[in-house]
Amino acid sequence: MELVKLTHENMEKEHICCAISNNKDIQVMSKKNWLKDRLDEGLVFLKGNVRGKCFIEYIPAEYAWVPVEAEGYMYIDCLWVSGQFKGHGYSNLLLDACIRDSKAKGKKGLVILSSKKKMGFLSDPKYMEHKGFQTADTAEPYFELMYLPFEEDAALPRFRDSVGRQEDMPEGFVLYYTNQCPFTAKYVPILEEMAKARNAAFQSVHIQTREDAQNAPSPFTTFSLFYDGQFVTHEILSEKKFDKILTDKGV
Repeated sequence: MELVKLTHENMEKEHICCAISNNKDIQVMSKKNWLKDRLDEGLVFLKGNVRGKCFIEYIPAEYAWVPVEAEGYMYIDCLWVSGQFKGHGYSNLLLDACIRDSKAKGKKGLVILSSKKKMGFLSDPKYMEHKGFQTADTAEPYFELMYLPFEEDAALPRFRDSVGRQEDMPEGFVLYYTNQCPFTAKYVPILEEMAKARNAAFQSVHIQTREDAQNAPSPFTTFSLFYDGQFVTHEILSEKKFDKILTDKGV
């Protein structure tokens, strides 16, 4: 498979791999606008020359929209191979390309967000362990910060102190999200309307700067839902799943 690197020049014509093909779709627009601003910061979006989920996205950790301390590392935002492309070694192809590129750029290693067991939107811990990654830090309720050092004496990455800091949250639902994932552009407004219809206290916090993302209370800034200051989920919710959560909370 040929790998294609997104650039300012080919951004408009290339498919961004998240099962959405129309450039006029709000999800595509929000994601591509987010990507355009990150390319000049060193973000790399490398994809198979196919229309489907087969890509890796990574950026120097200093510019990553996550609350981690990993100076000198490369942070992998997303490594996603699914559907008909699974089982062909494409995950290895993409990750190996990232490793070569990161070493060529003098990085200390790679960092990626995972979980205690495989969960949606997070890297598969068993696969990452198979590729030599180790757990550097953990955060409740299930987040694992995994890293692959290129140097024996490389400093250990860690979550920032803001992770888990929830004492200032208002009562009810609080949703932190970014445009890093195109699906938030579609589902956040839907969840807001659902909460409003149920008279549920709901506040959405749209993280729009790297500084705010790096001081967020959850490791997964793309989407993290809290209720009364307690973490609920990082998984981008459909109407059905959010309806169940509203019911479980008695609203």
